[in-house]
Amino acid sequence: MAALDEQAEALGLRRGMGVADARAMHPFIDIVEADGKADRRLLESLADWCDRYTPLVALDDDNDDSIGLFLDITGCTHLFSGEKRLIDDMTTRFLHQGFDARIGIASTVGAAWAAAHITGRAIIDPGEEAAFLAPLPLAALRIGAAIRNRLESVGLRTTGAIMATPRAPLARRFGAALLWRLDQTLGHLDEAVSPRLPVAPLSVDRHLAEPVTQLDDIERLVAALSITLKADLERRGEGARALALTLFRVDGAVSRICVGTSHPLREPLMIQKLFHERLAALTQDFDAGYGFDLARLSVPSSEPFEVEQTDLAEKSEQNEPDLCLFIDRLRARLGHDAILKPIAVKSHVPERAITHFPFDIGYEPNKAQADNAEYRSQRERPIRLLRPPEPVHVPATEIPDGPPLNFRWRRTFYRVARSEGPERIAPEWWRSIKDEPTRDYYRVEDADGRRYWLYRQGLYETGKPAPRWFMQGIFA
Repeated sequence: MAALDEQAEALGLRRGMGVADARAMHPFIDIVEADGKADRRLLESLADWCDRYTPLVALDDDNDDSIGLFLDITGCTHLFSGEKRLIDDMTTRFLHQGFDARIGIASTVGAAWAAAHITGRAIIDPGEEAAFLAPLPLAALRIGAAIRNRLESVGLRTTGAIMATPRAPLARRFGAALLWRLDQTLGHLDEAVSPRLPVAPLSVDRHLAEPVTQLDDIERLVAALSITLKADLERRGEGARALALTLFRVDGAVSRICVGTSHPLREPLMIQKLFHERLAALTQDFDAGYGFDLARLSVPSSEPFEVEQTDLAEKSEQNEPDLCLFIDRLRARLGHDAILKPIAVKSHVPERAITHFPFDIGYEPNKAQADNAEYRSQRERPIRLLRPPEPVHVPATEIPDGPPLNFRWRRTFYRVARSEGPERIAPEWWRSIKDEPTRDYYRVEDADGRRYWLYRQGLYETGKPAPRWFMQGIFA
């Protein structure tokens, strides 16, 4: 048996006992198969829910005997009228979710762990760690079972006995890990708690007396929170580049809704419109359950907000605000990659000369882009490129480097009236596959005046297969 609850321990069962032996002693006990992955998912969901108390939540899964959560509540207790009120609120909410929580508060991680795991519930004042830990068993120090057994074999059965023993003999006989844990628990050594999620530099909360379930109510909450958030952003001289709405359900579930912006934003009306689009896209999958009693609007990412002077026509040299808002609303409704912008890169191969990035990513032109832009400006290119290039059947052409006299593309026959070329583009040897053939490009015009961009892949050589032709693009 991997784990037992208090009722099972009261029946005399113990960890490591076989299921058959346990059922022989108590036939009606309830046994559930252990699932470590499910336990991990449950612990992570509880960690998400504990964000309502502090954003600094870490998983305590280093101990083989038990798992739990570490919450750094420094500076947060006044929001709940003190530490005792915070414990009462947390215990009550966990109980309503079906959990019997054991909670301890102390100025050190080790003392808080001992208060929760050994006593079940305690608040240790700063400086009282030694007096609290003295009567507790050795398990309060979070040391391994092997070291505990060796200490108990020589009569050291409490934490107080360890503190009263000279340190040098302990270190020689039981190792430095024992004293390291003791110093951490007493606060002589710092022990950092790494939060499982990054902490947003700005956030605003709204506790609700009555849970809300309707999307209209949530949008009104966003409007109220964004007004408060605007004042904080103005004070810092920043604008939001990413916004996250966290909704805490009364049954413990947590919903996170995120939106991004293409430029620094702090106007409440625009923030409300972005979340309106995002909530509309999530209507089918949005589950309010019994309602949300806490809403938090945070800014995971921000940038300096530069106020620009406009002319009398209210125009500026930057992107039009209406266009940026339109693109942001589309991205909120359709997804992050719904709107892309083309970026020139240094490559002579047409299909590699342009790449696409999401509209909100800042991309500064570099030397390679400038060189490529100059190269492209000196040569005529079609307004539309086909990706990938489409095969073309060329029945007749002048050998070795003449343009096609006619060609068949998409089951249609075209007769060439005029042509220009060839323009040879060699393969990029530093990135291409071995023996990739060269390309000879031709600008051709058919009898109806339509212009195309074709290329021949390879050369006419004796003893080798005939080169192939492809349609690369269409001119306007």
